[in-house]
Amino acid sequence: MRNKASFLVATTMLFGLLAGCAGSDAQSPAETPSAGSGTETNTNTDAGKSEPSAPAEKVTVEFWHALGGGNGDFLNAMIQRFNESQDEVEVVGTFQGNYDETVTKLQQAVSAGTAPEIGMVERAYVQLFADSGVLEDLTPYLESSGMSENDFSAGMMGHSKFDGQLLSLPLNRSTPIMHVNKSMLDEKGLAVPTTWEELKTVANALVVKENGEITRYGVTMPYDTWYPLAMITQAKGTFFNEDNTSIGFYDNGVGKKVFSFLKDLQSTGALYYPPAQDSGSIANQMFVEGKVGMLYQSTGAIGGLQSTVTFDYVTAFLPGDEVHANPTGGANVVMMGDGKNKEAAWKFLHWVMTDPAGAQQFIIDTGYLPFTKKMTESQQMQDLWAKEPNRKVAYDQLEYAIDTNKDVAWPEVMHEFFSAIEAIMYDNQDIQATLDTFKKEADRILAQ
Repeated sequence: MRNKASFLVATTMLFGLLAGCAGSDAQSPAETPSAGSGTETNTNTDAGKSEPSAPAEKVTVEFWHALGGGNGDFLNAMIQRFNESQDEVEVVGTFQGNYDETVTKLQQAVSAGTAPEIGMVERAYVQLFADSGVLEDLTPYLESSGMSENDFSAGMMGHSKFDGQLLSLPLNRSTPIMHVNKSMLDEKGLAVPTTWEELKTVANALVVKENGEITRYGVTMPYDTWYPLAMITQAKGTFFNEDNTSIGFYDNGVGKKVFSFLKDLQSTGALYYPPAQDSGSIANQMFVEGKVGMLYQSTGAIGGLQSTVTFDYVTAFLPGDEVHANPTGGANVVMMGDGKNKEAAWKFLHWVMTDPAGAQQFIIDTGYLPFTKKMTESQQMQDLWAKEPNRKVAYDQLEYAIDTNKDVAWPEVMHEFFSAIEAIMYDNQDIQATLDTFKKEADRILAQ
C-alpha cells in the first residue's frame, strides 16, 4: 500500500497522460453555487418571549469536479437544487480543470491534508486512489440508506470495487457508439453494419473519389485509445493479461488483427483517421458535413449531432468481431477518506443517486448514461428515450460493457499505447514491430 507522499509523486508523474475522452467534458470554469441561508430557530429571552436566533450554519461539503462549459452549468444546477432542498448541508462545487488536472489537485490535497469531502475521478484513475488507501468505503453508507450495489447498472460498476470495498460510484458516464448517416446508407441500399466484415463492406461502398482525390470516406474515429480498446475486446482480447504482468492482446495475435483491419480500411479511403490535434471536433464536423458516413464517437456527442445534422441520423452498437464488446468512459464520484464531514457528504451523494432532481435530471440535461435501475425505469427517462431513441442505444449497449484496462499503471501504459497508435496509424510503421516495442515498454512499467 502506497503512503500519501509516494502517492503524490507517482500521480504527479502521470499528469497530462490522459487524453481524448478523458478530458473532453472540461471546457471552461464553472460557476460555484452561492451559499444559502441557514434556518432560524427560537430561543427564550429573559422576558419569556421567543425571539429569532442567528441562522443555523449549514455543514459545508466541498466537491471538486472536472466539468466546465455547458455540462458544468448542469452540474452546478444540480448542486443548487440540493442546497435548496434542505437546510442542513451546503455543497460547494469547484471546477478544478479537466480530468487529469483534477486528479493531480486531489493528490496534492491528500498529501497536504486538505482534501475535499467528494471528488470526481476519471474512472481509469480510481484504482490509483484505491491502491493508495485514501478513499472511504461506501458500503456501510449504502447499507445504512437501504441501498445496495444491485441498485446500479452492472455495466457501470467496473471501476467501483477494489479488494472488497466499494470506493466509487458512477456519475457522468459514457460509452462509445457508432453514429450513422442513414440517408447515405439508404442511397446505396446498405444496412447498418453489425460486424467488422459488414463494416468493411459498407465503409468501402461509401467511398467517393473525384479526380483521384477522396471526397467522401466510409468511417472515421477520433485519435484515442477508446476505439482500439473496444476492438481488442471485440476480438476476444484483453488490454492487460490475467495477472496484469503484461498486455493481453500480443501473444494471441489480437493486436495485429485489430491494427491490420484499421490499416486495410485506411488504405482504401474507407477509414479517415484524423490528425491528433482536435481529432474529435474534426471527425464530428466531417460527419455533420456528409464527408463520412459513419462515426465512432462517445454517446455524449448525440445531443450536438442531433441538433446539427440535416440527414436521417441514427446510432448503433459498435460492430462486433468474435463478440460484441465496448469499454466505458467518463468519471465516478469518490468520498475522500480524510474528509471532515463524511455524513453530510453522504447525504448529498444519496440525494444525487436517488432523488429525481439529482443525477437523473443531470443525465437528462447532459446526455450521460443513467446508472441506476430506478433512473432507467423512471417515466422521465422512458419518455426521453421514446422521443430520442438514439440515446437508448448507448444504454442498451452496456450489456456488452467490458473494461480490461484496470490497473494502477494504466495511465502510464496508456501513454506508450498512444505512441504505438501514432506509429501505426500516422507513420505507417510495421504493426508487429511496433507492438513488440509497446509490449516491452508495458512489461517494464508493470514490473515497477
